[in-house]
Amino acid sequence: MVSRSDLANAIRVLSMDAVQKANSGHPGMPMGMADIAEALWRHHLKHSPANPGWFDRDRFVLSNGHGSMLLYSLLHLSGYDLSIDDLKAFRQWHSKTPGHPEYRYAPGVETTTGPLGQGITNAVGMALAEKVLAAEFNRDGHAIVDHHTWVFLGDGCLMEGISHEACSLAGTWGLGKLIAFYDDNGISIDGDVEGWFTDDTVKRFEAYGWQVIPAIDGHDFAALDAAIAAAKADTARPTLICCRTKIGKGAPNKEGGHDVHGAPLGDAEIAATRAHLNWPHAPFEIPADIASAWNAREAGAAREAAWTERFAAYRAAFPAEAAEFERRMRGELPANWAAHAAAAIEKINAKGETIATRKASQNAIEAFAPALPELLGGSADLASSNLTLWSGSKGVSREQGGNYVYYGVREFGMAAIMNGATLHGGFKPYGATFLMFSEYARNALRMAALMKINPIFVFTHDSIGLGEDGPTHQPVEQTATLRLIPNMDTWRPADTVESAVAWQAAIERQDGPSTLIFSRQNLPFLSRDAEQIAAIRRGGYVLREADKARAVLIATGSEVELALKAQALLAEEGIAVRVVSMPSTNVFDRQDKAYIASVLPAGLPRVAVEAGVSDFWRKYVGLEGGVVGLDHFGESAPAKQLFEAFGFTAANVAQTVKSVL
Repeated sequence: MVSRSDLANAIRVLSMDAVQKANSGHPGMPMGMADIAEALWRHHLKHSPANPGWFDRDRFVLSNGHGSMLLYSLLHLSGYDLSIDDLKAFRQWHSKTPGHPEYRYAPGVETTTGPLGQGITNAVGMALAEKVLAAEFNRDGHAIVDHHTWVFLGDGCLMEGISHEACSLAGTWGLGKLIAFYDDNGISIDGDVEGWFTDDTVKRFEAYGWQVIPAIDGHDFAALDAAIAAAKADTARPTLICCRTKIGKGAPNKEGGHDVHGAPLGDAEIAATRAHLNWPHAPFEIPADIASAWNAREAGAAREAAWTERFAAYRAAFPAEAAEFERRMRGELPANWAAHAAAAIEKINAKGETIATRKASQNAIEAFAPALPELLGGSADLASSNLTLWSGSKGVSREQGGNYVYYGVREFGMAAIMNGATLHGGFKPYGATFLMFSEYARNALRMAALMKINPIFVFTHDSIGLGEDGPTHQPVEQTATLRLIPNMDTWRPADTVESAVAWQAAIERQDGPSTLIFSRQNLPFLSRDAEQIAAIRRGGYVLREADKARAVLIATGSEVELALKAQALLAEEGIAVRVVSMPSTNVFDRQDKAYIASVLPAGLPRVAVEAGVSDFWRKYVGLEGGVVGLDHFGESAPAKQLFEAFGFTAANVAQTVKSVL
């Protein structure tokens, strides 16, 4: 009979061989956590390698993503569609096995990890989604949502501040199906962590409200089995299993030191490791008995079949709920969505309100949310300022599910938790903070864009229009830099109708995240015909035409009103200019050349107006055009005074236009 040590050693040798072949990577963690991986993946993980998208599978997150070969080895050995040739292509061009786990590359990879701390935070989002989805759909005798979220993490994840944000919330929410394994090997790339990481991790997580199982020998299968059983038994608290391990376990001359963390072992040490492990097989060769013992396709299919049978019973008893659950997990919008959205926007247009776009955003949520039970709202505190609550909001807590998450002052944690909930399926999360504090969340926004998933990030108080709170709270460069994130659609609407259309576009988007940026101050309603309303979806459009226009004014958000006033002043002097509203430069840039040329005709001088950094707009106005922008930080004063002091007046915009003619 194959021993568990031999089964774990299969992970070790595949990992060290792949790193050696690539001449790049991190063999230490996979070799150190191989025994933990065997204990979890062969004895507890509920998955179906033949169907990685099975709705009720357990989620596994490798938060210490630099150890990616551990995950790739597990996927290959378990029977996922990841071949030995894929392992041999580790870290190579267009391979399914990139240096860090990448969502959508290899089947079974639940999220992209690498930036430490975000994996555990994604996992909190997945566990939250499981809890809320179960509360919504499960019925007595019909538990169709019933799975765990498992996490591997290391010292680096715990050093990152985001782990505090997320794990504190996990304890508060009582996410009892979240179980994390802490790889306590005492080593980072720089060496022994005792020089910079002396936290009492046990007390820290106990303070969060977690069950903590301390001092487990990460190479003792019996101890690991007992710890996992104890973790699963406590359904009221998330669990941290602290596993003392040797990094690079099995490498006789390098285990336990930092030299094995982030570099290939070398041919000599690999040969010594094979001898030490009594592994006489060639690189990438797995004996048939070990391969058979690892293969989980048959067992996974049986688990999935049992669930399918339970779901059939659920469907018979609750047909409407079953259909809704499947729609939600497929990520499809309701059949009546298009008609509902169109009617809502028509009503908003007819109302013609002059209000802050943050309020317009709330009105859009109020109009759309009844048709979208998958919306999972939230805010990093500030809900009363961001206006993200609606009449049907129900706060998620330890005791109940709901559709609204009070994240507290945790912008980064919120964004990464939203990513995790999105990846889990069944929800379309949105979460809010002030635009200035998108900086705290930025790497999670980037990760959403990298994975091409579609959470909605809501940012209010979008400029010096914030006023008296001063430059610490007044965004200057943030809108421009958000636009620069690949795959991110950034919207800065000018009024109620543009705000609603921006929300509609973000809800309907499938291939990337959206950021919606709203004002604190009131903005006037702008009249449009039906063709113009339809054109908002194209990111930029002609809002006010002028006969024989001599220039084009481009504006966004609160500055569209200013462009219109400047147009009127110039008209009094006999200078005709076109006004273009461009709520989303990202969407506008994807339009066909003919449409772009129809909005921004060649040969006409252009002036852009936005209360933010000016350099971004040079792509539209060129070196010869003009920009009324803000290339310095703000001040603490009433908004009206600031706009006037910094040149955001109709007269200055008009003068800028005249300067480029």
